[in-house]
Amino acid sequence: MIDLTDKKILITGATGGIGKEIVSHCLSLGAKVFATGREIQKLDDFVGDKNLVILPCDLTDEKQVKVLFDKLEKLDGVVHCAGRIYPYPIKFIKEKQFNEVFTVNTESLITLTAQLFQHKLIAKKASLIFMSSISVQHPYMGGALYVASKAAIEAFSKSVALEFASEGVRSNCIAPALVQTEIYEQTRNAYTKEQWGKIVSQYPLGIGKPKDVANLTVFLLSDLSTWITGTTILMDGGLLLNSNR
Repeated sequence: MIDLTDKKILITGATGGIGKEIVSHCLSLGAKVFATGREIQKLDDFVGDKNLVILPCDLTDEKQVKVLFDKLEKLDGVVHCAGRIYPYPIKFIKEKQFNEVFTVNTESLITLTAQLFQHKLIAKKASLIFMSSISVQHPYMGGALYVASKAAIEAFSKSVALEFASEGVRSNCIAPALVQTEIYEQTRNAYTKEQWGKIVSQYPLGIGKPKDVANLTVFLLSDLSTWITGTTILMDGGLLLNSNR
């Protein structure tokens, strides 16, 4: 049975569909959760829970990040859900577009992780989880920068796993395909009913739900996963399997 009692977990991007579900799962399993994000009002459902500390923070803002560090305790787990999807065809990519994507999806997570270690806020045997994307394995038109930003995170996670293995620290990535969040709804609205039907038909097990990703996340945060590190776990409902047929 998964038990996170007394574990202290930082969740970035906690106001997104997947992040919020992870917050809920962690709280239900007894963890103390430090939840950070930009649209913090989306966590109003949890206000009053004594195990939840809500910390508004834009991870690209140095001043806000410094305030965040002042309020954190030593962490047994970190879940990086922060990130954005920006569609840019390759021929339109310039420095501005590159910075827009990599600052949010890659640089902010890497620097935050480094600073957590520098401030000695990562406990021994802690579990770090980075939210990647199936698009690293299954790229799409217009997604070059997004895919590259997630691939960089996967490589960084492996380096973390190597450098801190002696302390029992684990670092892994989760790479979901389509999950029913606000972004999913926005994406669906950009297609005709027929087009969207063809996309959904590529998933043998159907489109994922935030709880599916949250279930794997809490397993990786728990002591049941102490021999798993430096890997990326794909969650795609059979998408890649089906694409090879």
